[in-house]
Amino acid sequence: MSKHTSATSDEETIQSKPGKPYPLGATYDGEGVNFALFSESSTAAYLCLYDAGDPSREVARIPLTERTELVWHIYLDGLQPGQLYGYRVDGPYDPKAGYFFNPNKLLLDPYARAINEPVTHNDSWLGYDYKNPSDDRYLIMSEEDSGPTMPKSVVVDSSFDWEDDQAPDVPLHRSVIYEMHVKGFTHLHPTLPENIRGTYAGLGSAESIDYLKKLGVTAVELLPVHQFTDESYWGYNSIGFFAPQNTYSSSGMAGQQVTEFKQMIKNLHKAGLEVILDVVYNHTAEGNQFGPMLSFQGIDNRAYYHQVGDKPEYYMDYTGTGNTVNLSHPRVLQMVMDSLRYWVTDMHVDGFRFDLAAALIRTDEEAGRVSSFLDTVAQDPILAQVKLIAEPWDIQSYHVGSFPVRWSEWNGKYRDALRGFWKGDDGKAAETSLRLLGSPDLYSSDGRSPANSVNLITAHDGFTLNDLVSYNEKHNEANGEDNQDGSNDNLSWNCGAEGPTDDPEINALRERQKRNFLTTMLLSQGTPMLVMGDECGRTQHGNNNGYNQDSEISWMNWDWNDKQQALFDFTSQLAALRREMPILSRRKFFTTEQVQFIRPDGHEMTQDDLNNPGTHCIALFIDGLQVTEQTEDGQDIGDEQLVWVLNAFWEDIPFKLPKIGRKQSMWEVVINTFDGQINPETEPTKGGQEFTVPARSSVLLRMK
Repeated sequence: MSKHTSATSDEETIQSKPGKPYPLGATYDGEGVNFALFSESSTAAYLCLYDAGDPSREVARIPLTERTELVWHIYLDGLQPGQLYGYRVDGPYDPKAGYFFNPNKLLLDPYARAINEPVTHNDSWLGYDYKNPSDDRYLIMSEEDSGPTMPKSVVVDSSFDWEDDQAPDVPLHRSVIYEMHVKGFTHLHPTLPENIRGTYAGLGSAESIDYLKKLGVTAVELLPVHQFTDESYWGYNSIGFFAPQNTYSSSGMAGQQVTEFKQMIKNLHKAGLEVILDVVYNHTAEGNQFGPMLSFQGIDNRAYYHQVGDKPEYYMDYTGTGNTVNLSHPRVLQMVMDSLRYWVTDMHVDGFRFDLAAALIRTDEEAGRVSSFLDTVAQDPILAQVKLIAEPWDIQSYHVGSFPVRWSEWNGKYRDALRGFWKGDDGKAAETSLRLLGSPDLYSSDGRSPANSVNLITAHDGFTLNDLVSYNEKHNEANGEDNQDGSNDNLSWNCGAEGPTDDPEINALRERQKRNFLTTMLLSQGTPMLVMGDECGRTQHGNNNGYNQDSEISWMNWDWNDKQQALFDFTSQLAALRREMPILSRRKFFTTEQVQFIRPDGHEMTQDDLNNPGTHCIALFIDGLQVTEQTEDGQDIGDEQLVWVLNAFWEDIPFKLPKIGRKQSMWEVVINTFDGQINPETEPTKGGQEFTVPARSSVLLRMK
């Protein structure tokens, strides 16, 4: 056994052993802690321990002498959970060669399970001489010690009483996803105790769970909860891929955030609700050569990031954030896979949505490496049990429909087609017909199913549903960027006035359009995704890029008027109808014998009809008698015969209902978005007779 003496004034003696290179990170075993840090090009590394009572005070700096397979490692006897630590890593500071080693900077452990304070900003965290006025000041190494102000990694005890926690394991095709923000959902909740509003405990509370169950969703998809830096309210600037965001903890930041997160998962699972994490592995919060040195840049810049080939001081930026994580490096790929498995095995999450997933499959041509991320995920037995959803684009490429068989995708083509159709744009009928059927043109030829199409009308990024029908233009002045940020191409329509209006006709049309969008999404084949607050008409006042709005612009407003309550009730009933009619959420694509599109005159639509730019009304006939499929519990999927009419035309359209067989066929209304009624008490209509479908509305009818 060796002894290491700190390099600080405390001169405390730490009992140590060589330790092991695996697992990476800080692992507590009940008697001490094993530390392991990968760094390919470094020449030295130091483990720094800090005082939990005074995190600015370094109490020990221990040179790491053991290195196995490019991993520095050591075991310290007697260390306990709650211990604060960080690393200093030495090597060349040679930015022109892609190296930024600077032992003056304290670095977060890439495998840290918790971080002890918010990651804000301090100039001392910059690895270069920020006081130098030159444009290439990043070439000059900073000698300022970042240790006193830098957040610290925390040793965590991973034990937790999960009791009999079971994953709800909701089939993808039966899922209804609710995209939400942990803080924003409960921050203004009127009945929750103030100390848990906006936290994991708030989301896991009985009040939150009751609301989600009444709404009828099956999974919450959380905007990023990996530890991130504070300039982004949304959380898309990760710096700790194993650490839950500490500002969402009501119980503390010295490891308590891990326990509180687990309790939230446990509570949601008991209610049958799944948890999907929006994860950002494509870039980090360190930015480009002018960004802060927080972790990866100082540990091994060339390993962790894609560089510009002949100018490695610069970063390849496929994400619009300054850098791109290099998943073509095997150790970086290992880190991402270890992170994913950790959140499944230790934290019990049920799936992931991958931000800018196209960036994860970028190659490193200069190094002769190809990212094997998709292949690695495909063979992983842990990830085979959870939902995997890609955002199938980045700032340079668009890959909707191109991901492998196990992957679902945010279907951006669904969003754009349906926005254009309900806005009244010409030439949208043909594509809309495919999107209603689960996008067979994208997913039917490679072993995937309709459920692999995650159907969305809105997302955190862009207008809310209310604003989609209330604004023609974005209004992002509150973001402080002179309204230059955010998309200019929203396919939105304000229905006749920009923003709030007292015009009753415009307001009635807006409510109808919201119901049209919600109905379309929840009746389409595929997996629908609702966005927090769309079910009650939440507005961001025309802001379509609330990334930095930790304000009422982005928070859920729980003070509803009658109109908002009515929209919630309508959405809840739609979700219930989807549950009760399994034919609306099949595992398989419909065949031509099972469905057909029909014209207002009752005849089958031809492709020419669908391609006609002036076609603004389509109707889908679903013949359940032709469907042979079972539900998960072995019951027949049902034999409903349905007619679903979507009239995006600005006038009423008389629609001739099908007359089936020799029996008198009678059609009853199930949904009418014109007045927002579900299962209204109305007289049925005989087959062969006309049913008037109101302008800009959708009607679902069922054979009685």
